[in-house]
Amino acid sequence: MKRRGRRVVGWILGGLGAVIVLGIVGIVVWSQVGVMAAEPEPLASVRENPDVVIDDADQGIVLAPADGGSEVGLVFIPGAKVDPWAYAAILQGIVEEDHVTVVITRPWLNLAFFDPRGMDAFTSAEPEIDTWIVGGHSLGGVRACQLASDAEALLLFASYCSADLSDTDLPVLSLAGSEDGLSTPEKIADARPLLPAEAELVEIDGASHASFGDYGPQPGDGTPTISDDEMHTTVTDLAGRFVDELAAVG
Repeated sequence: MKRRGRRVVGWILGGLGAVIVLGIVGIVVWSQVGVMAAEPEPLASVRENPDVVIDDADQGIVLAPADGGSEVGLVFIPGAKVDPWAYAAILQGIVEEDHVTVVITRPWLNLAFFDPRGMDAFTSAEPEIDTWIVGGHSLGGVRACQLASDAEALLLFASYCSADLSDTDLPVLSLAGSEDGLSTPEKIADARPLLPAEAELVEIDGASHASFGDYGPQPGDGTPTISDDEMHTTVTDLAGRFVDELAAVG
């Protein structure tokens, strides 16, 4: 009887192990399927920009002003299953105009929630910079909120926090899109109490969820009525003003 009991326990443990292994394999496979690729033309505009230096570093994709002199850095976390390169074009404006060095992370399994790394893992790409903003798009913004205690400011693209930052004085700029079908304006408004009282929320007229990157249409999203060029300019202006205000305080 004891021998039979041990066999039964072995079968159960073996079955549980197989289920766990299959689950892990399934998650890995799922994370690699349907990744939304960066559109070639916007990315080419960054690669051809003489005012922006690109370094495909271990910490992430680093975009730095060609003439150096960055005093502010931005660690930017991509949305779920979106190619990190898809954010290079929309972020290049603050690099060349506001001298911000940007580190676009590569989340593990293309999902920010599976990436346990802290800010140091990314800011080490530019150790001479003392003032760091953390930001992200969609799920990447949710993860950025979790890292905000190690940053001087928070920048959200079509996202909102699940962590409660309301008792902090952290500078926050949250950009939303009026046509966003995923992180809808209503969802962002509902999560507003989790942000500091002085947080600035701006809704960009005509922007969809995918307007905050250059990776094409996204299932479940609304239809944008703003052009890509106008979106890039708008985000550059808003984010640039936020950076300038942060630098002035610092």
